[in-house]
Amino acid sequence: MSRILRYLFYRVFVRLIVLIVLGLNVRNREKLPKNGPAIIVANHNSHLDTMVLMSLLPSHLLPITKPVAAADYFLRNKFIAWFALDIVGILPISRKRESRDDDPLERINESLNKGEILVFFPEGSRGEPEQLSSFKGGIAKLAQTNKQIPVIPVLLHGLGKALPKGEALLVPFFCDVFVGDPLFGNEDRKRFMQELEISMKSLAAEGQFQAWE
Repeated sequence: MSRILRYLFYRVFVRLIVLIVLGLNVRNREKLPKNGPAIIVANHNSHLDTMVLMSLLPSHLLPITKPVAAADYFLRNKFIAWFALDIVGILPISRKRESRDDDPLERINESLNKGEILVFFPEGSRGEPEQLSSFKGGIAKLAQTNKQIPVIPVLLHGLGKALPKGEALLVPFFCDVFVGDPLFGNEDRKRFMQELEISMKSLAAEGQFQAWE
């Protein structure tokens, strides 16, 4: 039942919002993963970010695609937990270590080993609309541990204005998605982060976006 509800949520409800209410321009869509394992890395300004990314993938990938999300935020009550786990399909990760031996990336690595596709927001929490914040280094460690798995950068633009952090009212905005070439981890985490930053800035430049007023 959860799989059916998830399919209807993304293929009917989310697509209705994305295609009719918002409008979406997707460039280089063919660079999105066609199978797993893979890691999609994107900037994060809105709850719509996850919905849009998931809606762009083929239907057969929905069961193996999991947005990585904070357990303390999405599991704070039974209804939100049910919706996040069974409908959205998140992979909940604890942001706090219970002990020094805890590895916050353990569940992520296990998911990748099972051939799943993860949606990862290295900025952490949602930032200000259309402002790209610095990425946290956890993505470099993850890529280093899984060197054979592609890390696909995606730049999202406009969603932070359509549904900003702290807002519940959806505002119609034409939004853009730019998909970059896959990156692969290496022993030099700093170099990987530099490559990822260059890729994201190149995608933003490709869009030639005007500053928001």
